Amino acid sequence: MQQTQLATTELGSTGMEITRVGFGAWAIGGGGWEFGWGPQDDEESIAAIHRALELGVNWIDTAAGYGFGRSERVVGRAIEGVAQRPFLFTKCSLLEGPGRKVIHSLKRDSIRREAEQTVARLGVDTIDLYQIHWPNPDQDIEEGFSALNELKDEGLVRHIGVSNFSVEQIRRIRSIAPVETLQPQHSLIVRDAESEILPFAEREGIGVIVYSPMSSGLLAGKMTRERIQALPDDDWRKGDARFREPRLSEHLATVQRVREVADRLEVSPGAVAIAWALRNSAVDGAIVGLRRSDQVDELLASATLELSDEDAAALVGG
Repeated sequence: MQQTQLATTELGSTGMEITRVGFGAWAIGGGGWEFGWGPQDDEESIAAIHRALELGVNWIDTAAGYGFGRSERVVGRAIEGVAQRPFLFTKCSLLEGPGRKVIHSLKRDSIRREAEQTVARLGVDTIDLYQIHWPNPDQDIEEGFSALNELKDEGLVRHIGVSNFSVEQIRRIRSIAPVETLQPQHSLIVRDAESEILPFAEREGIGVIVYSPMSSGLLAGKMTRERIQALPDDDWRKGDARFREPRLSEHLATVQRVREVADRLEVSPGAVAIAWALRNSAVDGAIVGLRRSDQVDELLASATLELSDEDAAALVGG
């Protein structure tokens, strides 16, 4: 596989030089579970990963919870035998419960079991970045982060971080070990991270990779009321508040602004949405969810797309 080069930036103070966009592997966990994305073909997933690697992407973000192991298994198959293995970022604490619903555990023994299962599925000896997926149950975050730190001391993981944590929760755990990375949601539609968590991460030198910069596909420019209605019943987005009224009309107006900027710049709406998320100075990289190889090229344009102040203002309706 011949790989091209994309510009990189250091993820916080980890020493890992990552491309501005990474391959997001949530959707390739498929359907049939609480937060699934409907049917997914594993061979299409592998082709998408290979295309992203060919274009220079050097990290993949997955989680044990995505399809309860399916996403990690597919990633493991995709990277087997590649000449230059990408960085592998994954997460723990979401377990399979009755009816394929998510249950949460931050207990030490549970996390250690998850880590052992993850390295087996990925086919590697060491996880580059291991993160707590959700701070739930809140009273167990210290125990959970202590378990991650143990795994780091033992060499099973190289770096440790958290996802979806608040500033207060990060302050509670950083006496255990440095919080090297943070993974919050951040997009034109979900901007909560701007007020406190992103400025905090920047001040403290915590590496940031944001997820859902296209707001789970809503900002990709192809989502309509009709398409949302036609989503498979096992696609979690069908019941998400962003995809339903009264919020949907407001969000579709944002999508139209994204389309207008994209048309002017002759790129895809998704690339514009991702580039907007990357403009925040606290953000080192953005996770771009991909399911098919034909999606990869147009979305990876965001890695080199620089929006002007005027474009950014237009996107937020300014």
